[in-house]
Amino acid sequence: MNDSQFQSLKAEIRAYVDGRLRELTQRIEETGQCGPDVWQELRERGYLRLAAPEAYGGWGLSFTQYLQLLEMFSESHGSIRMIVHVVNGIWRPVDFLASEAQRERFVKPLVRGEITAAFALTEPNAGSGADIETSARKEGDTYVLNGEKWLITFGDTADYLLLYARMEGTKGYEGTMALLVPRTAEGVEIREMSSTLGLTGTGHAHIVLQDARVPADHLLGHVGEGLAGALNGFLDPSRICVGMTCVGLAQRAFDIAVERSRERVTFGKALSQRQVVQTWIAEMATDIEAARQLVLYAGRLKDEGTLTPPPASMSKLYALEMLQRVTDKAQQIWGGIGYFKGYEIERIYRDARAQKFEEGTAEIQKAVIAKHVLAERRMGS
Repeated sequence: MNDSQFQSLKAEIRAYVDGRLRELTQRIEETGQCGPDVWQELRERGYLRLAAPEAYGGWGLSFTQYLQLLEMFSESHGSIRMIVHVVNGIWRPVDFLASEAQRERFVKPLVRGEITAAFALTEPNAGSGADIETSARKEGDTYVLNGEKWLITFGDTADYLLLYARMEGTKGYEGTMALLVPRTAEGVEIREMSSTLGLTGTGHAHIVLQDARVPADHLLGHVGEGLAGALNGFLDPSRICVGMTCVGLAQRAFDIAVERSRERVTFGKALSQRQVVQTWIAEMATDIEAARQLVLYAGRLKDEGTLTPPPASMSKLYALEMLQRVTDKAQQIWGGIGYFKGYEIERIYRDARAQKFEEGTAEIQKAVIAKHVLAERRMGS
């Protein structure tokens, strides 16, 4: 897509976010549901295949182009930005390990929207890494799985679970594996989880596997490649994307806070004329732009093929902590009324908390960054 076409697409999405998606946001908050019609509308407009290659049926946008569009979608409702973010990325970890036959069978249908998948890594007693406990054993041409997954976004409705397990008797990265598990597979129980604080209308699932049987040809790549595929194929680029969703939501919080500061008058003076509020506005604007540029830097590395874990984790870490600072100041500018339901800043404040858990907490990002920095210093000494 050339620059002229991309600018036209940006203008189209800006109008969509400021118009139709504002209407949908209100409906979702009032009903508590983000129904299949929302998915269908986004899919029909082509917004769920923005980042995929043209050869797969996608738009073929560069990663940095996609990030700019994701920022705009993130100014809308949390459940809508979650759909856009997850669906535009879930094909990557499948494609990362897929054979050519699997690419035709799974990846391209994912991009076209003919099937859906949910990323299933996190467990009740294990984090999102080498401590996964879900086990697998081979019986003929079938893998038999036992274990649990939970907090699985869209796991309540997805056709397949992109599920990470390990061969029995292995530890660490050894023996980890990625399988596409049909939701209807024998031994798979999908339990819908309770509603979340924010992201109204986004479903999450608790997956219980009791001798669940999955065909061996649903294994992606080879045994031992599972976590490498999850990290390189999904988590690193997805962390950058989460960073940009933080930027988009912070930008919306900032915009309505500035507008409110001009409208709200206390003791005969608009808040925007008070020095302390002007200081907050300056800090918020600077914080948002710094996060945006760090995220775009990581995005450029992804486009160049030189992305490593530290820039991905840095962009997510800084952006999510920026989002907390900005939304807190924005709600303070709105005052007490901004704590009441029905006001956009209250919904933004709730939605903003979710990013702290997506694709690893701040503590995980710091551990990733420190590990690589210390390793580089050892090599250089």
